[in-house]
Amino acid sequence: MSILDWFSQKDKSSVVTEKLNIPGNLWIKCTKCAEVLFLKDLDLNHKVCPNCQFHFRITPEERLKYIFDFDSFQEMDAHLKPIDFLKFEDTEKYVDRIKKAQAKTQKNDAVVTGTARLKKQDVNVGIMDFAFLGGSMGSVVGEKISRLIELGVENKNPVIIFTSSGGARMQEGIMSLMQMAKTSAALHKLAKVNVPYISVLCDPTTGGTSASFAMLGDVNLAEPGALVSFAGPRVIEQTIRQKLPDGFQRSEFLLSHGMVDRVVQRKDMRETLSRIVAILSPVACEL
Repeated sequence: MSILDWFSQKDKSSVVTEKLNIPGNLWIKCTKCAEVLFLKDLDLNHKVCPNCQFHFRITPEERLKYIFDFDSFQEMDAHLKPIDFLKFEDTEKYVDRIKKAQAKTQKNDAVVTGTARLKKQDVNVGIMDFAFLGGSMGSVVGEKISRLIELGVENKNPVIIFTSSGGARMQEGIMSLMQMAKTSAALHKLAKVNVPYISVLCDPTTGGTSASFAMLGDVNLAEPGALVSFAGPRVIEQTIRQKLPDGFQRSEFLLSHGMVDRVVQRKDMRETLSRIVAILSPVACEL
């Protein structure tokens, strides 16, 4: 038998080039280090790359699961929906953008608010969702944040807000910019009754959000590597025509310049927040 005959009779099932039937939704590549990660392991690690500690953006539901007591969250004002005040249209109608974002996230707007328990301590919680139009702050976001803060004035429980936003929503014009003053005024009322407000800056927190309630916390925490700024680094470089230092506007840079109080790993956030709540409202806390 010639060598060619031997190869022709070889069982085709043994050919090494046969494709493996592996589902494509089990793995993800790290944005920072390009390590290929098993999604289940990544979820168990709070969506943080075990190789380089890059913190992936997460949904409000994931953040609630990682940080707050199981099944303790009670949502409020979920029915509020944005309105196209200006009949705005650029490359796409604003109403169409809203519908797409609502279908994608299964939420009516870019923030989820309500009450929860943190190691048995009652707290008021707001979590922004960057997946909804870049977490932009329009009238509904400002209204829900303000109502959450006013709830804190009434029930005297600490307010914790996780920010992740590109800033004020341009499609609502001046109406979105008014939310900066509105949320800041609500926080002034909260401070007058000595109820603590903890702001957690997530990637990214920029524009009108960073220029209002995001940076007004009694304690300002940040996740590692989060971009926190008003204008982005590219805009600043083009304006001043200078190269910015490495890590400029990242949470570690802000910590070194006194803009945030602490940079906290996601796996440590639950414990850190519970300790802060215990210090700022010791009577109500039961660890």
